[in-house]
Formats: sequence, C-alpha cells, structure tokens
Amino acid sequence: MTMSAILGKKLGMTQLFREDGEVVPVTVIEAGPCPVTAIRKPERDGYSAVQLAFDEVPESKLSKGELGHLAKADAQPMRVVVEFRDAEIPLVTEGNEGEDEQAEDGGEEAGETEGTGEATDAAETGADGGLKLGHEVTVATFEKGEKVKVSGITIGKGFQGTVKRHNFGRGPVTHGSHNVRAPGSIGASAWPARVFKGMRLPGRMGGRRATQSGLEIAEIDPDRNLLMVKGSVPGPKNSIVEVRSDG
Repeated sequence: MTMSAILGKKLGMTQLFREDGEVVPVTVIEAGPCPVTAIRKPERDGYSAVQLAFDEVPESKLSKGELGHLAKADAQPMRVVVEFRDAEIPLVTEGNEGEDEQAEDGGEEAGETEGTGEATDAAETGADGGLKLGHEVTVATFEKGEKVKVSGITIGKGFQGTVKRHNFGRGPVTHGSHNVRAPGSIGASAWPARVFKGMRLPGRMGGRRATQSGLEIAEIDPDRNLLMVKGSVPGPKNSIVEVRSDG
C-alpha cells in the first residue's frame, strides 16, 4: 500500500466555506517541497524508510557532516531531516512530472543509460522502483478527502497543577478550606511508605511529541505548497509537523 508522507510548517488555523454553506475549521500547513535525502533498504540498513528534508537555512546553521549528507542528494541546506519508515511515496509529483514524461519519451535510450551508466541512481531506488535521491516530494502526492495523521511537538505549558494538567475538580472554597486546587490525599502512609510511579500529580505539561490521527484533507493548494487539514493538529504556529497517510 502506498503511503504518502511529507514535512511541513504549521501556519495556523482558519475557515473554509463550502458551496452548501458549511463552515470547515482547518489548519493550514506549508508542506514541502521536500527533497529525498536518503533511501533505507532492509538488505543494506536492516529496515525500509525514506528520508526527507525540509526548512531551508543558511549553510552556517549546519555542520560539515550535515552539509555533506545533503550534498549527496544535491539538496539545499535544510534544518530538519526525518525518516518515514515503510513509506512508499508516489513518484509522480509536481516537481517530477516533466522528468517522468521525458523518461517515457526516451524509451530504450533511457533504459540503456540506466543499465550501463550511473550506478548510484540505481542503487538508491526506492521499494516502488522509481523514487531516487534528489527527487522532490510535494503536496501533489496527497488527495483532497484523504485521511492523514499529523505528528508534532505539543505547545509547552510549563509546570502545571492537577486541575489544569489532569482536569481534576477543585476542593471547597468556603468555611476556611485551604484545599481549593490541591491534589488531595494520594494514599501513601505507613505502607507502602512511598508514592507509586505513574500517579496523576502536578508536573511539566506539554512539549511532547503527539500524533493526531483520523484527520481529513479539506483542500490542497499546489501552487503555494499548502495543505489544509480539517481540525487542529499538535504544535504551536511555525512548528514543524509530519504529515502521513492514515490507514
């Protein structure tokens, strides 16, 4: 089964108005174009994956090792590199449509070149036999109405109490009570004389990786590299998110 995947930047939320008057809340994601910077194979790497890069930055922001890795795929300096395991991303994208047509027109000549010439491209071919280093993945790999899941780092909210962090109810606020927002008894006394791990207590909230599944692509704008996903996705504005096919 083909699974589309892409990296993007969450721009924020807005509304779409359908022809029947329905108002659809959507999250706007600036997704791609993402160059393919590595292709992992089970026989060589022990697993199957496609590595994509995103968010162009000045060369001074990256190390020499990072620049060298991206140079192998003729990619510009990119801040984010992510591997998508068991991904068979469709080859036909906006950036490669012209190349595909030329390959078809070339016919036997293209086949001879692949057989006798560049061994690197043949070695870096994906599981579907077409994806290679340097190819760009765009929003054209997705379809309107397709179900996707979006992963990102949630908004950090700092140290929070149990009312905000775990939706606890508060205590009485009258008759001199000092237990307004306190967590209350947690059950530890002479036995077990300790606090069990995993209890719902105050602590750091947010700032963790989360995945929202079952989302629907409401609209696609290939000219501006925009995906509009129905509903909300994890992360603050301008944060990096991963968009993958769901199911």
